[in-house]
Amino acid sequence: MIPDPLGPLDHSPAYPAADLTNCEREPIHIPGAIQPHGLLLALDHERRVVMGSRNTEQLLGRPIDELLGLEVRDVLGAGPATAVAAALAGGDLSAPLRATLAPNLGRLGSAEVDLVVHRSGTRTVVEVEPVWGQETSQTVSYRSARAAVTRLTGTSTTAGLCEQLAHEIRQVTGFDRVMVYRFDDAWNGEVVAEDRREDLNPFLGLHYPSTDIPAQARRLYTVNWTRLIADILYEPVALEPVLDPATGAPLDLSHSVLRSVSPIHVEYLSNMGVSASMSVSMVKDGQLWGLVACHHYSGPHRVPFDARSAAEFLGQTASQLIDDRERADNHADELSASVLLARLTASLAGDPRPVYDALLSDPRLLELVDASGVALWVDGQLSTVGEVPSEPVLHRIARAVGADDDKVTASNHLGALAPELAETSAVAAGALHLGNGPDRWMMWLRPEVEQTVDWGGDPTNKALALAEDPQVRLSPRKSFEKWRQVVRGQSAPWRPWEIDVVESLRQYLSAQLLRRTHEHTALAESLQRAVVLEETPQFDGVDVLARYRPAKGSRLGGDWWDAFSLPDGRIVLTVGDVAGHGVTAATAMAQVRTALRAYMIDGSSPAACVDKLDVLVAALLPGQTATVVVLVVDPATGRVEIANAGHPPALLLKDGGSTLVAPAGRPLLGVDFGEAGTDELVLAPGDVLLLYTDGLVERRGVEIDSSIERLGRAAVTSDHTGTLDTWITDLLTAVPGTLDDDLTVVALRTTGALA
Repeated sequence: MIPDPLGPLDHSPAYPAADLTNCEREPIHIPGAIQPHGLLLALDHERRVVMGSRNTEQLLGRPIDELLGLEVRDVLGAGPATAVAAALAGGDLSAPLRATLAPNLGRLGSAEVDLVVHRSGTRTVVEVEPVWGQETSQTVSYRSARAAVTRLTGTSTTAGLCEQLAHEIRQVTGFDRVMVYRFDDAWNGEVVAEDRREDLNPFLGLHYPSTDIPAQARRLYTVNWTRLIADILYEPVALEPVLDPATGAPLDLSHSVLRSVSPIHVEYLSNMGVSASMSVSMVKDGQLWGLVACHHYSGPHRVPFDARSAAEFLGQTASQLIDDRERADNHADELSASVLLARLTASLAGDPRPVYDALLSDPRLLELVDASGVALWVDGQLSTVGEVPSEPVLHRIARAVGADDDKVTASNHLGALAPELAETSAVAAGALHLGNGPDRWMMWLRPEVEQTVDWGGDPTNKALALAEDPQVRLSPRKSFEKWRQVVRGQSAPWRPWEIDVVESLRQYLSAQLLRRTHEHTALAESLQRAVVLEETPQFDGVDVLARYRPAKGSRLGGDWWDAFSLPDGRIVLTVGDVAGHGVTAATAMAQVRTALRAYMIDGSSPAACVDKLDVLVAALLPGQTATVVVLVVDPATGRVEIANAGHPPALLLKDGGSTLVAPAGRPLLGVDFGEAGTDELVLAPGDVLLLYTDGLVERRGVEIDSSIERLGRAAVTSDHTGTLDTWITDLLTAVPGTLDDDLTVVALRTTGALA
C-alpha cells in the first residue's frame, strides 16, 4: 500500500480511535478504510469514480488521484464495466460478478477478479477481489452446496442443526475452528456447536459476555451476513478522499465485503491468538440469533468469495430452519401442556364452586408450567398454593413483573428488576404474571436454579478495567482461559409456549369470571371478546375473513370460530355452534373450542378431532349438544381436508359455480352416534370456501335447504374476487327475514400460484 505521509494509518481514519470507554458507540460502518486484499471504487450516477482506495497504484498501476473522475471502463476495462452496468440495469446486485481486468493494469493486469457491487446512499460501490492467491478446503459447486443443504435439513433438533452447520462451513472455508455462537436475552453468547482441528482446545460450552460484541456490531451483522478478516495483521487502506465530496461524510460501508474492522476487535482477536477470522450471521425473525465464528491460527487465510457466499447461504438456510427445530425441541412439552390445559378447563367448566376456588384446588395448576408456587390476588384477598414468599414480597413481584395492558409477562431474574427481590430467590427467583383487571392477578413462581457457567475469560474484565486509574489505557481482555462462575438468583427460563398456554388460560378465566359475575347483557359482549378472536389472523397464501353478529337483544349464543397455523404450515379453520343461549352455551363453547385446538395440535385428523369432541361433550357436558365444521388447508398445494358434525355444509365457489361440501358421518356432537367422515378437495387460486352457522340461513317458516340454496346463488352472483369484507356484507342479507340467532361467517380464498 502507499505509505501515509502523516504516519501509519489507523484502522478507522474517518473518526477518532476508539477505546473500551466508547467502543459501544464506535461508528464501525464508516471506517473510511478497507482491508488490502482487494480495492474499492465509489461511483456517481454516471459511473465515474468519486472515491477509491489508496492501493490502486499497487494493484492497478495508477494512483487513486489519477482515477478520480474517470469512468469505470477506463479504470478496470470493458469487461468489468459491462458486468457492472448490466447488474445495475437489472436491479439485482446480490449475485457476484466474475470478470477479467484489462491487460495494462499493473499487478492485476489480465487478472480474473470477483466484482461485488452494492449501493451506498447515492453511490454505487464496486469492490474488486483478485481470484488468485485464494485458499479453500474444497471446490464449491452447486452439487456440493445442495448436498450440504440436504444434510442441514436432515437434522431434527437445534443442537443437531448447529453441529452440522459448523461442520459444513468448516469444510467449505477451511478454517482451523468453526463455532456456532448463540445469544441469550442479554446478548451474552454461548458456543453451542464446534468443529475444529484435533490439536486445538475445545471452546464448546464456553460463554462470552455481551461486551465482546457491542450493539452496533450486532446491527451490522443483521445487515451484512458475512465478514472476513483475511489477515489480522493487515494494514488498512484508506479511501481517497476519506469524506464523500457530495455529502462531507464518510462512505457507509455497511454492505462492504472489504470494510476495515474496528482496531479494538483486531486487538481482541490477536489476544486470542487468531490470525484470520470470518463470521456468518444467523438471523431469526429479523433479529440476530447467533453467529458462526470462524478462526484461523496458522497465518493469513483468504477465503474465496464463492466459498464465503456458500457459507452465507448455509447460514441463511440454517436460520430458516431454526424456528422448526426449536419447535421440535419443545413439541412434546408443548403438546402435554395443551392437553393438560384442556383437561383443567374441562374440570372448571363442570365445577360449581367459584372459579378461583376450583382453579387453586386443582394440582394441575402448578404442573401446567412447572412451577413451585402460585399466588392469587382477587378483590383484596390473597390465596396461595405451594411455596411462595410473604404477601408484601408477592405484591412487589407483581408490580415489578406485571404489565399495564394485562398481557402475560414473565421474568426468570427478579433480582435484576428489583435488587431487594434477590433476597427471596430461594423461593421466588422467577415469576410468570397473569393480570385480569386492576384488582386481579395470578403468578406462578419458580425458585433459583444454581447454574455453573464456564466463560471464555473473566466476563467482569471491562468493569474491573474501568475502575483503574483513568490514565491507564483500556484494551480488550487478554485472558481467554476458562473462567468458571456460579450463577445464582435466576430460575429456569419461561419458555414461549408456557406464556402462550397461560394466555389461553387467561382467556378462559375471563370468560368464566364474566359468566359468573355480570349481568347477561354485559356477559354476552365481554365473553365473546375473551373467547372468540377479535381479528382474523393473517396467513401466507390465503385470505381469511371472519364476521360475527350477535343475536337480537345481544343474547349470548354458542357461536364460535377459530383460525390458527399448525407446526407443518397448514392452516386450521373451525366454526361451531353450541345449542342454546346464555351462560351454559358460552361455557360449553369455550370448552369445545379449547379442546379442539389441543386435538389439532396433537396431530389428529379433522375427522378424528370431531370424534374426540363428541366424547368430550358427552362425558363432560351432559345434555349439551353442538355442531362443528373443521377445515385444514395446505396453502402451498391448495389441498383441503374437511370434517363436519351436524353443521350446515360448507359452500365451495369454484369455476363460476357453487357446491355444498358436507362430509357424511357423525350428526350432532354429544349424541354418541356415528363416526365423522372426511372430504378432500383441492383449491385453485381464487377459489373460495365459506363456513357459517345456521344463524345465516335459518328463518322462521322457510325450509333451511331452500335458504342454503339461496345463499349459494347469492354467493356466486356477488363479486367475491374483490374485497372479502364487501362480499360477506352482501351475504348477510342474502336470505331474507329476521335474524333471530347469532351468526358467524368465515371465508377463505386462495391467493397466488399453488403447486
